[in-house]
Amino acid sequence: MKLEGTAVVTGAASGIGLAMAKRFASAGMNVVMADIEANALKLAGEEVGRAGPAVLVRETDVSDPGSMEELAHEAADHFGAVNLLCNNAGVSGGGGPIWSATPDDWTWILGVNLMGVVNGVRAFLPAMLASGQPGHVVNTSSVLGLSTGGASIYSVSKHAVTRLSEGLWYDLRAAQAAIGVSVLCPGMVATKIITAERNRPSRLSGTTAPNPERDRMRKAAEARFEAEGMDPAVVADRVARAVETGTFYILTHPDSIKPAVEARMRSIVEEADPPAPFQLA
Repeated sequence: MKLEGTAVVTGAASGIGLAMAKRFASAGMNVVMADIEANALKLAGEEVGRAGPAVLVRETDVSDPGSMEELAHEAADHFGAVNLLCNNAGVSGGGGPIWSATPDDWTWILGVNLMGVVNGVRAFLPAMLASGQPGHVVNTSSVLGLSTGGASIYSVSKHAVTRLSEGLWYDLRAAQAAIGVSVLCPGMVATKIITAERNRPSRLSGTTAPNPERDRMRKAAEARFEAEGMDPAVVADRVARAVETGTFYILTHPDSIKPAVEARMRSIVEEADPPAPFQLA
């Protein structure tokens, strides 16, 4: 699909989402930027507005179906048909033994990472199909949505996004729709996802006791992502190419994730124990 018409990007206030919004705006697309972080979104919208023809900024909770449906209606009212949908909003969390995660941990992380994608597909795809125009959907998963290792809610949610995206690819082809699909599986990128707790709603604060060691590990991971992570602009360029070429799997760090995928699949085929856990590199 050509980069033209209107793009919708969730999680657009920072990181990969902001970089994608900039990239699409620079190509001349109208851009709808959605995020739950209102102040950061306002500043990001002003920045993107200087690079493109038209920008619409809307505070949105992707975990809320009604909020996503409202976003879809406003995008249509403002720009008409949506051609490119990027379900990118995501949060980290839920590390440690899987039995230590609280029900609120599950509700929050799955609500954003998985149901945010589901809500995006449900809110936007019917109108995209009805328009008859060429279109594309990009769902943000992770290398942890392709590999295996210790249990975490984040990894569980991202595996679900990968499988959802594969299913959507098949469904759209069965419908003979002119809409492509890509699943973005980034490795370590210089974003603020490690500090996603800043946007956690108070109603889902959880009951986990203070854990200084977990806090220390989180701060170390944040510093590592900032120092070693890929520039989000590089990721956005790869997403743009994938949309234009119709590429399904978008791998930002293929040299590290492909051997891990192969090892996992080999264990399944051979009915063996799971392989060594994947490590971000």
